[in-house]
Amino acid sequence: MCRRKLRRWQYETGAGASSRASGRRGGAPVLHVASRVRSCNSRRVIPMNPTVATAPQPPLTESQKAALLTLLADDDPNIHQIIRAKILSHGPAMRDWMRPHRLSSDAVLRRRAAEIVEHFDRESADNEFVAFCLTRGEDLDAELGAWLLAQTQYPAINTTAYQALLDSYAGDLKVRIDFGAPADQMLTTINQYLFAHLGFSGNEQNYFDPENSYLNCVLDRRRGNPISLCLVYIAIARRLRLPVAGVGLPGHFLCRFQSTRGDLYIDPFHRGRLLTRADCIKLLINTGHEFYEGYLSAVSPRKILLRMCSNLHHIYTRLEHSEESNRLHRYITALAK
Repeated sequence: MCRRKLRRWQYETGAGASSRASGRRGGAPVLHVASRVRSCNSRRVIPMNPTVATAPQPPLTESQKAALLTLLADDDPNIHQIIRAKILSHGPAMRDWMRPHRLSSDAVLRRRAAEIVEHFDRESADNEFVAFCLTRGEDLDAELGAWLLAQTQYPAINTTAYQALLDSYAGDLKVRIDFGAPADQMLTTINQYLFAHLGFSGNEQNYFDPENSYLNCVLDRRRGNPISLCLVYIAIARRLRLPVAGVGLPGHFLCRFQSTRGDLYIDPFHRGRLLTRADCIKLLINTGHEFYEGYLSAVSPRKILLRMCSNLHHIYTRLEHSEESNRLHRYITALAK
């Protein structure tokens, strides 16, 4: 039934005339798609990534578009996958055509059109983040990089609104902090606001949740992993013009406040607890690591972003999400150059 529907669609619209056919039956061309799909008799649909077409695709006619929309909403999952592949093979230009159909009265078409638009949005965000990684140096804007990374997973987020939220946190703190006070007093004020008043904390119950690494999720849930919470802390400190940087210990990530009176280390994952140099050395020894002076040095913003991507790659590999793991591997390769 699947193939009969598809052959009829091609025959009526001429969709197969300019594409490479995999065979012919009864004079009607069989639809060719770049990715493999199981026969309609199979119960399992193979996940596809058909964004790369085998040849340039000619523009679709209005009748072809109408036929595609009808079949995109078909209740047969194999027909849906084949038509989805056909639409994706025409590239990002199809995104604008699909956008209005996210408001269709047909619930199935509405959902599938939204998924296709999101696919192209994620693809665009992916390319933008890779370009950012390849063209910026060690002192790149880590916060901007983290927002671009978040958009590769959540392309519809309003990063401007989230940045305004961080601005508001910094604004609240600006009137609370005594900037002439000792460092530990200023940091205690920040910690009381972020961790007691706002409720930020480390996600110890679900440490390997990928959402702990995406800045929008961290701000929404006020939960994160060590490096994402450190990035929030650094972003707010930067708005307050306080000298806070990231420090990458093996297996943990901290912030460092540097002053003429000596350095203080902040652990945002554990509600901002303050550590001395001796505390950090003890932490290293207790976790089975020998002390190395470089461990307490500030890491570059590029290294922060690289470590965020490495964490996500490890998490997706652990969860056996191969597509996401491969995506993060691309980012790691770009940042390591």
